[in-house]
Amino acid sequence: MKIFHVPCLEDNYSYLIIDESTKEAAVVDPVEPEKLVDAANEHGLHLKLVLTTHHHWDHAGGNEKIKEMVPGIKVYGGSLDNVKGCTNKVENGDKVSLGADVNILALHTPCHTKGHISYYVTGKEGEDPAVFTGDTLFIAGCGKFFEGTAEQMYQSLCVTLGSLPKPTQVYCGHEYTVKNLQFALTVEPDSVKIQEKLSWAQKQRRAGLPTIPSTIEEEIETNPFMRAELPDVQAKVGCHSPVEALRKIRLMKDNWRG
Repeated sequence: MKIFHVPCLEDNYSYLIIDESTKEAAVVDPVEPEKLVDAANEHGLHLKLVLTTHHHWDHAGGNEKIKEMVPGIKVYGGSLDNVKGCTNKVENGDKVSLGADVNILALHTPCHTKGHISYYVTGKEGEDPAVFTGDTLFIAGCGKFFEGTAEQMYQSLCVTLGSLPKPTQVYCGHEYTVKNLQFALTVEPDSVKIQEKLSWAQKQRRAGLPTIPSTIEEEIETNPFMRAELPDVQAKVGCHSPVEALRKIRLMKDNWRG
């Protein structure tokens, strides 16, 4: 399994997931389909699937166009999300295979949108799994609660995604990492891990490089929203439960002008 990121728009990421033995590929959120089709042609890939995380235009807006460009391509999207161009609706737990060795598991991760799907992808034995989290989990952050509640985001982040294997590579929908880590330091100013990751992320961006992927383990160590379970973090934001702390941290982030 190979994964390429393709920067789109101002700060979005689309992705190519490749089964190396068959050269079959899936694309995640191809908002600028020409870029993905060009990348596929350059690497001699056969595009088979589109994995749409949610219905917002900057993720699903290229689906109709890619169907024109690649006749017969299947477009997957959450059954509750009314995804543009969708040909195959998925529910939590649905499985899709790609090529000989790549398996994709749909995980319902609602809150940002009510039908948001994250895709958990495994390859050959010995390869780290990956998860494509759209706008539910960002590196050191999470999406706004546009269509859901703090309870749902807690379930999506801390239970569904938080229980994935720790080495799982996290590929999110936007390059927001530096700002997210700067905010994370306002919640836990003494965290050495957050300070170190911020310094690394700033270097990456200065060099014009992405800050993705992260890992589930790193998110549990540095992401304030996934750390809302910790009594220390709850105390810092004046709350007594994970859901309450998550709601409070989201409110703080929404009002933060860092």
